[in-house]
Formats: sequence, C-alpha cells, structure tokens
Amino acid sequence: MRKTKGVTEILHDPNSRGFASDNYAGVHPEVLEAIGAANGGHQVSYGADVYTARLQDVFARHFGEGVQVFPVFNGTGANVIGLQSMLPRWGAVIAASTAHINVDENGAPERVGGMKLLTVDAPDGKLTPELIDREAWGWGDEHRAQPLVVSITQSTELGTLYTVDEVRAIADHAHAHGMKLHMDGARLSNAAAALGVPFRDFTTDAGVDVLSFGGTKNGLLFGEAVVVLNPAASDGLIFLRKLNMQLASKLRFVSAQLIALLDGDLWLRSAAHANAMARRLRTSLEELVTSGAVTGLSFSQPTQSNAVFAVLPTDAANRLRETFHFYDWDASKGEVRWMASFDTTEADIDAFVAGIRSELAA
Repeated sequence: MRKTKGVTEILHDPNSRGFASDNYAGVHPEVLEAIGAANGGHQVSYGADVYTARLQDVFARHFGEGVQVFPVFNGTGANVIGLQSMLPRWGAVIAASTAHINVDENGAPERVGGMKLLTVDAPDGKLTPELIDREAWGWGDEHRAQPLVVSITQSTELGTLYTVDEVRAIADHAHAHGMKLHMDGARLSNAAAALGVPFRDFTTDAGVDVLSFGGTKNGLLFGEAVVVLNPAASDGLIFLRKLNMQLASKLRFVSAQLIALLDGDLWLRSAAHANAMARRLRTSLEELVTSGAVTGLSFSQPTQSNAVFAVLPTDAANRLRETFHFYDWDASKGEVRWMASFDTTEADIDAFVAGIRSELAA
C-alpha cells in the first residue's frame, strides 16, 4: 500500500480469495491485536522479553513440562536449525520424497544445514517403518551418510494425516535403530483439529523428539517455533538460531503472535474452520461428479485436513485460474491442489464450485 496526501491506499482487493495456499491469507484480527498490544515501550531484545518468557509456559501446557521453545522467522528456518541440532556433520535425514524439506526449501537443509537427505517415495505422503527401512542401513560405513534422523510431516504435503498410533510406531522404530524423530508441523493445528486430540498425543507422548511448529499458515503475520520435546535429542539451538539468521531482535512480536494463537483456542477455531471449508469443497464436488453434472474431475488423495487434491483437464484448470488462484501439483497428470484457509468462507467455496461446474459441465 502507499499513502496519497496522508491517506493509505490499498493496492489489492480485500475481498479476493484464492485456493493456492493458506499462505495467501492475511493475518487473523486477533493476532494483529496481539501485535499491537505488544507494541509501545521498550522490551529487552533477542528473546529476553516477557512475551518470550510467557511463551515457554504456553507451549508447556500443550506439549508437556520441560519442553524448550525457540521462536524463528519461518518454517524453512525452523526445519533447518531443528534438524541441525539433532545431527552430527556426517548425519542424514530419512524423509518422504514429497517432504517440504526435499521439494520446497531450495536445498536449504543440505546447503545451509549441511545434512544429507535420504528420500523415500510415499504415494500418500506418509512414511511407515517399512518405507523407512529402505534407507535405514549402512551404520558404521564410512562411505555412507549416516541415517540418524527420520523426519515426518503432520499434516503431510498431500493433506493426509498420521494417526497417533502411526506416529508412535515410527518413533519406536526409529529409536530402536538409534535414530531420532523430527516432525515438520507447518500445519500441525490442522492435524490436531482433524484428529480431535491434543497436540501432545501425537507429538510428545508419541515419541517425537523435535518439532517445527507452524503459525504462518494458521493466521500469523510471520513466525514459527522449534520445539524441543526431548532435550536429550537436541543440542546447540541457542547458537544455531543466531548462526542461521533466525533470531529476531524484536522477538517479542513473534512470541506475542504465538501466544495469541495458543493461549486460548484461536489455533483450533482457525484450523477447524479451514478443514471444514476443505470438506465442503470436496463434498460439493463429489456430489457433482456422482450426479453426472460434471465430467473429467476426480480426486487423487483423501481430504483429511485443509487440502483437496484433484485431477481435471489442463485447459479447464487454466481457465479457472483466471478467476481463482491455485497451483498445479503434478502438471503431467493434471493434478492440482486447492487449499482452504482460516478466512475462507462458505460463499468462497460455493463460488469456486460454481466455476468448476461451469467449466466441466457434462
């Protein structure tokens, strides 16, 4: 935006909605209010402020006493320094080939973090003990990067969910082989809302050692956190955060946002709403397919959180994109991804469904 004669000019349509990413959404009003409340006066910088101190207690209520919280700028930073703290220089990370650390972080884990990624194809985005074993070998072989951490994503990049028992099985398997378990929780709130269980049920109590907790995709302006659930599994984060340029000087404004999200039920309200809007989109489109009102539309993954993965003709997808923003997932298959956000409305969904119906009318 810009100011013309003292009046701020808005350069976008505030009523515009897209389905490309939950990162497209703005900031939740309650989070903006929290930022404003944290402003004014002086607070000690670099995390020695009262908001960051309070944040430790807030996370302890959700994840258990003794957890350590390190707020950072973004998810890539959280993943990189969280994994760095779990590994020696010769360590490697086993992850799904679709994992964000492998596909969407521009090599940061390997180039900045200095770790080797060992990836496994997982059609639904979920690792299993059997899939992990495809790369869990070679310990003691000086010619092979040592597989010492397993990283899973909750919810996954394909919108699927690990159950509590599935996370626990992976943790037990990893620990039995001397490996640690990292969880990329960019959409952890969506997973908890969909599963209907507290965070700690599928993190701390299920054996996760280090967690990247996401806030930006659930209504924050910016800010994530590295959460050490098992202090014995992580070392040096106080230094790694600064070393990797993830320590904010005015850290109180990151901590204040996370407090606003987690101190009450804002995290749950926002995530549950996004999940419900994705279900509304999926259900509405399935009804069109079942009734024969549209042709050429199918679904490639179950809708378990706030993502819908579909397949439709490329020309139809391109025409739809002129009005509704969304991304290709696998262009060679005509697969696309549609994301709902905390501020997606029923009217947004219904308008999108109407557009799809118009394009794919039988």
